[in-house]
Amino acid sequence: MERKVSLKDIAQKVGVSTALVSYVLNNKRENRVSPELAQRIRDAAADMNYRINQVARSLKTNKTNTIGLVVSDIANPFSSGLARIIEDEAEQHQYTVIFSSSDENARKSGKLIDTLLDRQVDGLILAPPAFSEHQIIRLQQQQVPFVLVDRYFPDLKTNYVALDNFGAAHKGVEHLITAGCRRIGMLTYANELFHLQERVRGYTAALKKHKLPAKKSLIKEVDIRLQKADIEKAIHQLLTGPEPIDGLLFAANNLAVAGFRYINTLPVKVPEALRIVSFDETEALEFYHAPFAYIKQPLGEMGRLATRMLLEAIGQRPATTQINLEGELVVKTPNLR
Repeated sequence: MERKVSLKDIAQKVGVSTALVSYVLNNKRENRVSPELAQRIRDAAADMNYRINQVARSLKTNKTNTIGLVVSDIANPFSSGLARIIEDEAEQHQYTVIFSSSDENARKSGKLIDTLLDRQVDGLILAPPAFSEHQIIRLQQQQVPFVLVDRYFPDLKTNYVALDNFGAAHKGVEHLITAGCRRIGMLTYANELFHLQERVRGYTAALKKHKLPAKKSLIKEVDIRLQKADIEKAIHQLLTGPEPIDGLLFAANNLAVAGFRYINTLPVKVPEALRIVSFDETEALEFYHAPFAYIKQPLGEMGRLATRMLLEAIGQRPATTQINLEGELVVKTPNLR
């Protein structure tokens, strides 16, 4: 095995002390060294394929400059977009992000958190699944810096940044009402996640405000594992019967993609007979020429705020910050062909 290049090797090549090489390679500012000499040291390190010993550095500084990120599903466009923003923001502060997906499974989420902590990450950004409150409480007891993103538990005092889900759903339903819809259905997940419950609450409140029916039969819940048959059955039930819906709110982008795919096979004209509002922007919906509206989450702001809040927590600033961001209603026009 080829011997690893040491600081001493670089010092001998440049003709300086080992301490000076360490100072240049481990500091962003080299105020005590001329720019020319600092560049010679960095060039020599690059030529010799020197790699900083991160284990030794972390033992010395008690930091690894790594962040653990647990999202629900990195394949989901919302999660992957959020992860990329967090990664870019963390890089601006010389941090590396380690990604993982909980698959909406609390047990898996707990194992991932333990694995990340075993790797000595400096802090965590979490989109927690349902029934994982005990994991958050344990992190608080262990005084691990963390920030919740997209989801949070209202009964726990934690740092979080999320969407105002009640307001966003309310805004989406009011758009449908303004467009003339009078029987509006909702398709959501059968899940205890607070942000999904808030979307149902916003939907119901908007209907009641305008004295429209807010019957339980108009809210269809499907398994979060997205069974195609269940989604099709739920939409079929909403569109058939003596009083079919004329408006539909999808509570998540995955539901919207699967729902649009099914609606596209039906003799239902969108938006003439059915108007649709979804959550989140996704490229998959661009394949459907029918106009619809969606709630655009401030993904960039959410990711950057979560990262900065975590870095402040790592810096041992004790204040708790809780932010709910407003969603933007975007109305898509038909694609001309």
